Amino acid sequence: MSTYSSLLKTRGVGRIMAAQLVARFPFGMLSLAFLLHIEHVHNSYGSAGLVLAALSIGQAIAGPLTSRLMGRWGMRPVISGTIAVCAVAITSIALIPMTIPVTMVVALVAGLTMPPIQPAVRTIYPKMVNSRQLTPLFSLDASAQEIIWVVGPVITTFAATQISTVAGILLAVAFLVGGGAWFLASPELGRVRIPRSRRRIGAVLAKPSVLLATVVGFLLVAACASIEAGVVSTFGHDGPQAGIVLAVFAIGSLVGGLALGHVPIGPWALARRMFIVFAGTAVAAFSLNIWWLSIFLFLAGVGIAPALAVMFSIVSSSVRFSETAEAYGWVGTGQLIGAALGSAVAGFLIDSQGPTGAFIAAAALALAGFAVPLLGKRWHPDLRGKDASPIPDTEPIETVTS
Repeated sequence: MSTYSSLLKTRGVGRIMAAQLVARFPFGMLSLAFLLHIEHVHNSYGSAGLVLAALSIGQAIAGPLTSRLMGRWGMRPVISGTIAVCAVAITSIALIPMTIPVTMVVALVAGLTMPPIQPAVRTIYPKMVNSRQLTPLFSLDASAQEIIWVVGPVITTFAATQISTVAGILLAVAFLVGGGAWFLASPELGRVRIPRSRRRIGAVLAKPSVLLATVVGFLLVAACASIEAGVVSTFGHDGPQAGIVLAVFAIGSLVGGLALGHVPIGPWALARRMFIVFAGTAVAAFSLNIWWLSIFLFLAGVGIAPALAVMFSIVSSSVRFSETAEAYGWVGTGQLIGAALGSAVAGFLIDSQGPTGAFIAAAALALAGFAVPLLGKRWHPDLRGKDASPIPDTEPIETVTS
């Protein structure tokens, strides 16, 4: 724990980590909030799945594009503009009665304008700490990110069930605007400038480690989203049980992140952590009893934050600084698509098979998330005793000859 406490004492680290955490909270809230709201209004999980699919398409397109734009226009203009448009689109879905096709169009706009907070902060981190602190910082950030992906749905569930589904969505908007303003006020956004990438968009995915992190991140978060939908459909909208189970899931992830986050990253690191997620999820699928789900989802959660920390580190160590924003844009896109499509798939399975279908889908996704790094071990960097900082950009130096 001393490693983490010294990190938080580093100037600006605690502040910017907290700001980006609040700003990104809606990323872990919206899929479930839309699922609950659309199902409540249209009485169909399938219709909600269509809206989430539109949201995911917008996110897929926007992630790397807005990340590259930060290198051209700067972080503050891009982030502030996307926050404004995204907030209006999300609020419209909550407050204005619309047909499913119209709702899908608005959800697409919301996805296209999701602010690129994650690529921005991941690019800033290497400039705030020394090389020895970078991997523990990614680990600490991954633990914090699990508050977004797992605690975010808990907050959404409580708001939607105890107040209304509209309140659940508007709460996400409040986090988006308030947290976004706090993040934009961080002085680090003015001190760090992302160099303009000279390569074509998507070229960074040719880096095997970036592609590995993107695919595994997609599968991991999709599994989490399926679990969340399954828990909500199991316990319904009227009691606290769903929130309690999801809170236990979150605690497992936080415990895992703090306990395993500083462990050196070898070539088997990602596969081992994803196996923990798969094992816990697979066993949890055998019963819908609240105690059974709590115990084994806690176990599944132990692998989540450490797996994300590995993904961030292998990406950082594999790309040039000018490519980091776009690389994290692709990784973030994979995770956001996973959140939306995991909820969508779970929604259709809940309609046809009941809550158990969502847990079976989650186990299958987690199994795939274990198999990919297992089979792709040769693309996984061995960072034991090595620097996880981005590769410095080099440019020709003009000389004067006489």
